[in-house]
Amino acid sequence: MGRVSSFSTPADLAALLAPEGRALLDELRDHDPGQELALATRLRRDHPADLVSAALTQARLRQRAVAKFGAQDAARMFFTPHGVEQATRTNVAAHRADEFTALGVRSVADLCCGIGGDAIALARAGVRVLAVDRDPLTCAVARANAEALGLAELIEVREADVAEVDTAGYDAVFVDPARRSDKRGRIFDPEAYSPPLSWAVSAALKAPRAALKIAPGIPHEAIPAEADAEWISDGGEVKEAVLWFGTEPGRMRATLLPGPRMLAGRGLPDPEVRPVGRYLYEPDGAVIRAHLVAEVAEEVGGGLLDETIAYVTADELHDTAYAAAYEITDLLPFNVKKLKALLREREVGVLTVKKRGSAVEPEELRRKVMPKPFGKGAATVFLTRVAGAPTMLVGAPVR
Repeated sequence: MGRVSSFSTPADLAALLAPEGRALLDELRDHDPGQELALATRLRRDHPADLVSAALTQARLRQRAVAKFGAQDAARMFFTPHGVEQATRTNVAAHRADEFTALGVRSVADLCCGIGGDAIALARAGVRVLAVDRDPLTCAVARANAEALGLAELIEVREADVAEVDTAGYDAVFVDPARRSDKRGRIFDPEAYSPPLSWAVSAALKAPRAALKIAPGIPHEAIPAEADAEWISDGGEVKEAVLWFGTEPGRMRATLLPGPRMLAGRGLPDPEVRPVGRYLYEPDGAVIRAHLVAEVAEEVGGGLLDETIAYVTADELHDTAYAAAYEITDLLPFNVKKLKALLREREVGVLTVKKRGSAVEPEELRRKVMPKPFGKGAATVFLTRVAGAPTMLVGAPVR
């Protein structure tokens, strides 16, 4: 057998599932990637080279997967490079599973299941899952993951074209189309997804309930009128958008994890532009993607710095889960020398630069205004526009 340099076939997985492969994975569990060459040389004295190569690849993938699945699950699961990158992180998948069960769903056809991240969360919520993918290795990995986590009785993995699967016997359908191509990279056109968004929507409309995972940057005009659109952020970082069917058509909402905390649109008009107040509110990315800045502005009694910028300003401090608050101490027209002098006067040593509506790159500005720390203080600079004029706002987070 020729040596393989990666984990790429069902045969590689089968070898790792055998006793010798499992023993190798156990030995590599906490290996140091920096020592991998010497480690591989030593292991090949006692094990086949192709098995060592597959085990090392899998060990690296498990280390990458910890951020999404946690150390305990990642150490037991199996991954493909594409699967690690595209899989839903555990807390987001668990939130979606909770949404399904709250709707009374007890069985789901998971189409384009990948390595099984969502299927695992659904099964852990007590939902019976049909997990479908057309790639043989991906299906083998999803099946191995269900068995490794003790969920095989609830997860049936089927290798098939999703367009040929009959989902009539399931309470709900979940579709996670591929949004990345090996040749083209990230795909932005929903009709270039695999399968296309139009097919996924048609499949969703045939089911009692459905959820379609899509890129968070989807244009609002591409969202079907029948959909309930949800944007999800985790720890302040936007992770995905989901189109729900069979819930509240036309609703736009932002869900913030951990929590969850959910803000739903109320059809408010755009906030008015007003002078800079004492506080600046930076809405969560999911709130911005869902076009719910007006709801945040109403909550904090504020307005916009500029009609095209998603920064909210107010004179009073209000507690909100949907935006980070900063106390503004200085307002300057864009001027590098004045900002540098101000930072030196304040003895700033830690500078955070944020921008919205500015062409200046934060790192470029940071190098120019503070080539070395001026002291031990901290400051945040916002590069933005105020009523159309390039402006710098200096302040600090409200704790």
